[in-house]
Amino acid sequence: MIISNDVSLIYPDKTQALIDINIDIRPGELVYITGPSGSGKTSLLKLIMGMEYPTTGSLSVFGKSINNSRSGNIRKIRRSIGPVFQEFKLIEGRTSLENVMMGMRFLGAMPKQMKTSANEALEKVGLSHKKLSRVENLSWGESQRVAIARAVARKPSLILADEPTGNLDYDNAINILGLLKSFMNENTTVIITTHATHLIKDEQNATFISVDKGRIEIERR
Repeated sequence: MIISNDVSLIYPDKTQALIDINIDIRPGELVYITGPSGSGKTSLLKLIMGMEYPTTGSLSVFGKSINNSRSGNIRKIRRSIGPVFQEFKLIEGRTSLENVMMGMRFLGAMPKQMKTSANEALEKVGLSHKKLSRVENLSWGESQRVAIARAVARKPSLILADEPTGNLDYDNAINILGLLKSFMNENTTVIITTHATHLIKDEQNATFISVDKGRIEIERR
């Protein structure tokens, strides 16, 4: 599903974000990417999303190559990814329902189908009662759940969540991790970046990718 061979990423300012990365993530896996701030966690997600391209090495997602000469591949890959960013990127002045529907606007779905999927996603994250609320009137935690609903409404094959437990207390952080894991099935992979390793220290049946100064170590439990 996601295969990288000796991938390195060097930014234009010569910062080496990732060094000789080799990974093989299979469909249906739960993957945690851990490491301190600035270690390369977000850079790895950006590569998978096609927001950055490998400087050296090869990377494929869903069997499609990611490099700067394959823009058509990037569009196809992104259709199957549900991203949850640190900044929720919700559009103020719009309702929760409208924001979730907007996350599907590039998929070619009919408006009725989009609305049905958006309602289902909001119900799954426990926000049906807030579907007509404007997002600027939601709490931080509610806004996060709208962002998760927007990601899963498109029924992606891959969910990418970048530091979804940031700014949350322990109980709410555990709830959000549980919510993200609840969307896993045999065809859906969930990748979560986090620096809060205490939240996942007892996790089983998961893959852990530890990033430190651009290099990785992989452990499967």
